[in-house]
Amino acid sequence: MGFGVFIHRADSPYEDSPATQYQFPKQYLSRVAQCVGDWIVYYEPTKVVGSKGYNAIARVARVVPDPKEPDMYLAMIDPGSFMHLPNPVPFVVEDGLAETGLLNEQGRISGRAQAAVRPISPKDFDRIVSRGLAEEQPVLPRVGMPVSAPEMALEFDEAQAPFTYEQERERVEQLTSRVVRDRVFRRVVLRAYDERCAVTGLKLINGGGRAEVAAAHIRPVEHSGPDIINNGVALSGTAHWMFDRGLIGFTDDLEIVVSRHVNDRDGVESLINRTGRLIGPTAGRDRPHPAFLSWHRENCFKR
Repeated sequence: MGFGVFIHRADSPYEDSPATQYQFPKQYLSRVAQCVGDWIVYYEPTKVVGSKGYNAIARVARVVPDPKEPDMYLAMIDPGSFMHLPNPVPFVVEDGLAETGLLNEQGRISGRAQAAVRPISPKDFDRIVSRGLAEEQPVLPRVGMPVSAPEMALEFDEAQAPFTYEQERERVEQLTSRVVRDRVFRRVVLRAYDERCAVTGLKLINGGGRAEVAAAHIRPVEHSGPDIINNGVALSGTAHWMFDRGLIGFTDDLEIVVSRHVNDRDGVESLINRTGRLIGPTAGRDRPHPAFLSWHRENCFKR
């Protein structure tokens, strides 16, 4: 096993779905095979407009031949392991390359930087994840939400002493914690929606500087919904309650629909913003995916 970097871009011609599978040619088979059972970080090249750099992590479960294309393979992602990094990490950070292993003996960037799949040292993986999860102004969980000491350790302190290999491994495994993943999911979704409720359009900040809006999974985690931004929407308390109970839903083109089971339709419609559509996110790549919206309409929405 070993850590790795998988290059992925939003306009990739490959049959990639970062939370479920990564398609690659045979030439990278041995490198991907070394990552089975371990974690990888997704990287979007700097030449891509609006590049997110090192932007997500996932764990590779297995590698299988692509049943549709000869000489192509699929790295199958361990369900529930994919997680966005709230702070995408650029290729070059304040003290050099984020991925220091790309430097050759002369201190220059080696040809390895062009490889779509490449190994990465535990130290570099931790270096990237530390920056990607760092919180300068934390988006706090709701009062009473349990946060244990090991989970709080994921609020990385850049000034702390270097970790040994075993400690890095222990910290990486903490990324499977439900509490940690919920905190990260909230940060990613709220940032995409500018901390504004997508239904009402309200952006309310309480006295403690906390946004009074929740990051709702469209397809719930307990029903195999992934922690990806396209499966999330920012909702205020009332809107979240109605969405979870199927009293409101969204069409594939993000129109807000109200269930006929609502007892106060005029009241509910008065809460919806004037456009009648979800507000945000601003980046098209972050919009809710039709597959998750469809799941909610078919399994939750009361017609």
